[in-house]
Formats: sequence, C-alpha cells, structure tokens
Amino acid sequence: MTTEISALDFKSATLYAIRVVLQHADTQSLIKALKKRMADAGAFFENEPVVIDAGAVEATIDWVPLLKAFADHRLPVIGVVAQGDNLTAAKACGLAAVDLSTSPVRNASDTQTAASVAEPVTANVPTPAAADGIADATESAPTTSEGKVQASATAGTQSTKNTATNNDTPAAAPTMVVRGPLRSGQRVYARQCDLIVMGVVSRGAEVIADGNIHVYGPLRGKAMAGARGDTAARIFTTGLDAELVAVAGIYRVIDAKLPADLHQRPAVIQLQKDALHLTPLEK
Repeated sequence: MTTEISALDFKSATLYAIRVVLQHADTQSLIKALKKRMADAGAFFENEPVVIDAGAVEATIDWVPLLKAFADHRLPVIGVVAQGDNLTAAKACGLAAVDLSTSPVRNASDTQTAASVAEPVTANVPTPAAADGIADATESAPTTSEGKVQASATAGTQSTKNTATNNDTPAAAPTMVVRGPLRSGQRVYARQCDLIVMGVVSRGAEVIADGNIHVYGPLRGKAMAGARGDTAARIFTTGLDAELVAVAGIYRVIDAKLPADLHQRPAVIQLQKDALHLTPLEK
C-alpha cells in the first residue's frame, strides 16, 4: 500500500499590506492624488500589497480605472474594505473583502550590533501633504511641520490580517534589540515588532518599527513608530534632539530648538486624539 502525498496544505498566515483610505469616489481626482503621492514617495511603496479602504465612501466607485491606476504604479491591490454596492462591485473585480487587525504580540530577542542590521538610507523619507482624496492611514495631512508621512518601502502604514482555516498559532514576533551607534545614512527597520536601540541615533540615520521605539541614547535622526498603523505605538528616548518623529503616519519635523524640558532630555512621543504629543519622561 502506498501513502498518497497531499498536493497542498492549509496553514495560518499573517499578511501585512499598505492601507490606502479613499475620501471620496471621484475617480479622476483619486488617480491624480495617487500619481502625486507616488511621485513624492519615489519607489518606497512599489510592489507592496495594498488594501483599499473605501468604508467611508457612499457614492459609487468606478473600480476598473482605479485598479488599473494602482497596477500602473506597481501597487498590487489584494483586498478591499467597503460596504453595499461598492463592496459588490469590488468583489466583481476580483478583490476580497478583508478585516483590519491589530498589531502582533511581541517578545524579546538577542541583542544585535547596529552594523549587522543597518541598511543604507537610499532616499529621504517623504513628508508631503496628503493629496486630495487619498490618505494613507487616517485623514489628509496639513502642510505644516506636523502632518502625516509614510515611513519606507519596508514600512507601510497599516496592517491587515488574513488567517487560514486551521488552528496553527503564529509565533510571537520578537523585539529587535540593537547596540548602536547608528551613523548618518543608516536605517534600521523592526518589522512586526518593537525596536530598542542602545546608543546614539545620529543625524541622517533612521529608526523605524511597526511597534514601539526605545532609544537609550541621543535621538538625533528620524524615528518612526507604528509604521503599519499602530496608533498606540510610542517613541521613548533618553535624549530628544530628533530631525523628525512619527507615530502611525502622523509626523512632526523638528526644525527649531525644543523647549528646555524636552531638548536633549528624556521624552516620550505618542498620539493623543490624532495629534502628536512630545512629553518629558519625568512627568
């Protein structure tokens, strides 16, 4: 007797994708906004899976040209959040309805050196105002020093989760622990986990995490926590002197000296009512 080998198996999986939020159903305006956003971001988001969130749009969306525009920008759309006729039409175009999920559980890992995990910064992090009609995590950004930004090609804005139909439990993602310093031109990205940096983050360096960021040393470069849309993420540092800080896509460019209780002092950066707050850690 021979044992038949199964041609396929079902396994649980967690899929992360960029969430693109539509503000209205004007197709030409959406396509124009998408073109501008991709021009601002360069190649950061190319080939990243996309979920279109049209949950707040009541008017009818013309899906065919919109999906073609995403494909032309090398943004594969894999799912949709929508209601009523828009959901029916999206399904007819081959999109799957998805539910947005929270961030994964995290635990600690072994310490690594900055040199072993850092990659070159190949492009500046874009900080444009969000184009009309399309936002990447929440609402459109103002054209001030406090607004919204996508982190990098490897760090999108919002997570989505599809779990297959078996009882496999995904392993918890570890916290990435890095021994610095991080020099100008270096980037560290902690995918699906927290990031701890034990040392200075120099100007021109970038630290990005899907969860929280802890910098035990001067934070002088860019720090982006909650890169996939975790609004509960925070940035902690023992010496705040950053060029840019961001949580869940909401950013602040720090181009002037901070108040005395924050400048080069221990601080925490977090979201409160969709606004970025910088607070001394002593309080």
